[in-house]
Amino acid sequence: MATKWGILSASKISHDFVVALALLPSEDHKIVAVAAKDEARAKLFANELKIPNHHGSYEALASDPNVDIVYIGALNHQHYSLTKLMLANGKHVLCEKPFCINTKQLAELIELAKSKRIFLMEAMWSRFGPAYEKVFEEIQKGTLGNVLSVKANFCVPIATQERIWKKEVGGGSVLDLGVYLLHLVNMVYGPEEPKSIVSDGVLNEHGVDLAFSAILKYSDGRLATISTDTRMAQDNSAYIYGDKGSIKIHQPFHASNKITVNNSIDYVFEQPEPWKPNIYPNSVQLRYQAEHARQCLKKGLTESSVLDLNTSYRVQKLMDKIREQIGVQFDEDN
Repeated sequence: MATKWGILSASKISHDFVVALALLPSEDHKIVAVAAKDEARAKLFANELKIPNHHGSYEALASDPNVDIVYIGALNHQHYSLTKLMLANGKHVLCEKPFCINTKQLAELIELAKSKRIFLMEAMWSRFGPAYEKVFEEIQKGTLGNVLSVKANFCVPIATQERIWKKEVGGGSVLDLGVYLLHLVNMVYGPEEPKSIVSDGVLNEHGVDLAFSAILKYSDGRLATISTDTRMAQDNSAYIYGDKGSIKIHQPFHASNKITVNNSIDYVFEQPEPWKPNIYPNSVQLRYQAEHARQCLKKGLTESSVLDLNTSYRVQKLMDKIREQIGVQFDEDN
């Protein structure tokens, strides 16, 4: 039986998610409806992407009996309220990153999902792509020895986009870009929280960050050095170093199709051609998290064993700390 998806928000990332989902077998995944606040926009989205039903409100999607699981592709400030709405109506949820604005919101969602025994997962698509899977495999089998350093940037010229500059929508590079960096660090170093974080950033006139840099120090001298910048492009590769070897995740590290182990062995992961052009690079990889969610539902799980809710909470907590240090505060923090 196919997993029946509802798409919440006719956004750019929702577009790419739908396009990526079409690469999976139709007998396994079926998109049955899309919802937007503007019904005309929902209808246009549905017609363009061949979705049979559309709704002009999120409440209508929440009550749609044909929907098993909802993919939430709305802006950051809506993640908490919309996930809560879907969970309250018995819908499983795959919510775009960042899960919430802060840990206070996320803790409430986790409690609600667990009380209702409903599946909930952050849509951190990087974690399920073939590049990250191979990196994790190499680390686990000891190719790098003891991992001592993670270095990565995520710098792209997007400072003029509303989701970055506007405080009211949960803008800033910490929540938009830093979340990828912190999930990578968490994958490499595991569940241990850093012993210290030192960070600083550059804020715009609205009080949200255009850029930040942070050094995270873990036990046994392990370090992570990460930075974002929305004003310019840089090399967005990621580097992981151990006392026996290294791994380079070629840019864009969060959606890479190539890694190099010990400066000599390349692993290239071929990507299928989508039926419509992507908006974001390599976003065909969004299909991996969708298939993982389906497998979790088939097993009756309420959270992922790969990206569990505690992991997302740890990353959210790190973002809270970095925002505190660089001086970014949202109304939701009060």
